[in-house]
Amino acid sequence: MDSIEKLAKTVAEATAEALAVLNITEDEAIITVLDEGAKGAIFGIGARPAKVRVAKKRDPEELVKEFLREVVLHMSLDVRVETNRKGRFLYADLFGENIGILIGKHGATLDSLQYITNLAMSRMGVKDTSIVVDTENYRKRRKDTLEGLARSISRKVKDKRQNVKLEPMSRFERHVIHTALQNDKQVRTFSEGNEPYRHVIIALK
Repeated sequence: MDSIEKLAKTVAEATAEALAVLNITEDEAIITVLDEGAKGAIFGIGARPAKVRVAKKRDPEELVKEFLREVVLHMSLDVRVETNRKGRFLYADLFGENIGILIGKHGATLDSLQYITNLAMSRMGVKDTSIVVDTENYRKRRKDTLEGLARSISRKVKDKRQNVKLEPMSRFERHVIHTALQNDKQVRTFSEGNEPYRHVIIALK
């Protein structure tokens, strides 16, 4: 039994009963209050018991694997998902045939997949964990490309003494540009515009 619903006079009592049945502690559970109940106005008339749903927390890595496999299956792709946790980050790498379709233009599809995965995990009770979704080592390759671009554009800015506006990028990509040039004493970087058209400007200090 992975979850249970319980009725009691108070939320605390209902929760305690459910935890006892599942034989888990509060830290091991996802608790959802379905109804806070009511004491009743006079002599208990109109009283309503509290109702809670208590579920066992599952291993985040298994949840991520199941979720990604199910989502990608709707795209007619059969993938293998490997996970690796480093601190507060949980990395999920996807492997399979024709998997490049998951990347999209400048990683837009991959970013969307990562966003909905983080959203889904948060709703499933996975807290204080950021999921990074990757395939074919795209994020590392893209990071290397962007760092090279940042250095190349910074030289152009210094030579021509003119600001350069880059194409719209995701938050991850803008962060790479900012980080790559943060120690350059001659140029500065800042972002302008609204998502999804927000872009980086490289300018002389």
